[in-house]
Amino acid sequence: MTLRIMTIYGTRPEAIKVAPVIKALEAHPDFESVTVVTGQHREMLDQVNEIFGIVPDHDLDVFAHGQTLNGLMAKVFDRLDPVLVDVAPDAVIVQGDTSTVAAASIAAFYRRIPVVHIEAGLRSGDINSPFPEEANRKLTSQTTALHLAPTSTSQANLLREAIDPATVAVTGNTVIDALLHTVKQDLAFTDPRLAEVEASGRPVLLVTTHRRENWGGAMEGVGRALRRLAEAYPDFHVILPVHRNPIVREAVLPQIEGLPNVLVTEPMAYGEFTRLMGLSTIVLTDSGGVQEEAPSLGKPVLVMRDNTERPEAVSAGTVKLIGTDEERIVAEVSRLVDDPAAYEAMSQAVNPYGDGLAADRSVAAIAALFGIGERLPEFTPR
Repeated sequence: MTLRIMTIYGTRPEAIKVAPVIKALEAHPDFESVTVVTGQHREMLDQVNEIFGIVPDHDLDVFAHGQTLNGLMAKVFDRLDPVLVDVAPDAVIVQGDTSTVAAASIAAFYRRIPVVHIEAGLRSGDINSPFPEEANRKLTSQTTALHLAPTSTSQANLLREAIDPATVAVTGNTVIDALLHTVKQDLAFTDPRLAEVEASGRPVLLVTTHRRENWGGAMEGVGRALRRLAEAYPDFHVILPVHRNPIVREAVLPQIEGLPNVLVTEPMAYGEFTRLMGLSTIVLTDSGGVQEEAPSLGKPVLVMRDNTERPEAVSAGTVKLIGTDEERIVAEVSRLVDDPAAYEAMSQAVNPYGDGLAADRSVAAIAALFGIGERLPEFTPR
């Protein structure tokens, strides 16, 4: 009997991390893969689907400019439920901690459909940071039948919350599967300015910032710090793929106008962004996914947050939490530029997150859930 597995996702980070699992499901003889996108992110989501050759079976199209989190959740509930009834999946896969994940997992639970949670068990320990992600992932854990934890740290978080150990599998993070797949494609830059940066051979400070808890004064301080760094290090290219949210743009862009070595781009397609990460010298970010990807490429990562649900690379020394204080940002970036020993210590390629086999482990764990296969040995960092 073929089992129907529905994967529901809505943002670019989700798409990146579910794509290897979807492809592994498609290749498995006992599974029928059904894909549902909510469209929580629109253009960025579509770009990732294209890279991996995924054509969604259902598109809920919930995106609207300026909508509230409650409005978004209400749309997902309303538009997903009839799809669940019509398709009648044997299990639903969700990934991570977005509003799509929280709504989809609850909707599936209410229909008594087993929930499989990819990247389960991440915890910052602060319900308000990141917001609303910390709450979303904790809510999702309560409705999940199979927890696919990326690391033993995430597994330990779940066990501390009294999750049944038999329902937890340590798989590694599927983002590494996706990264390795995409790097092999060697996708070129479509923006000629980035091609010129690559050809110049000059060092690059790659910056991404969008976190909701950093909106306002903190993000304005990030912009001021970027100005100071660009002026202090004119040989550096400072590259900012700026988030589409106008709140982010209004906070950061006025601070960096007119600087010849600052390059602002629109959000980049995933393949081009992985190429840019590989080109970068230092990565300054508040993104969760970048914390996982950049260390795999041997890049020092300075994280503009006060806590992280991804502590493994912090322990390994390739990621450092620096918060959003303007002076601290300038000091920490300057230290890596000016002190070769400090840079070398952080740039050692350490990969605590995955080995490229997370999707295979995930699908094997799903098969074991239904009694049609056995789990693979759990991921342990090399």
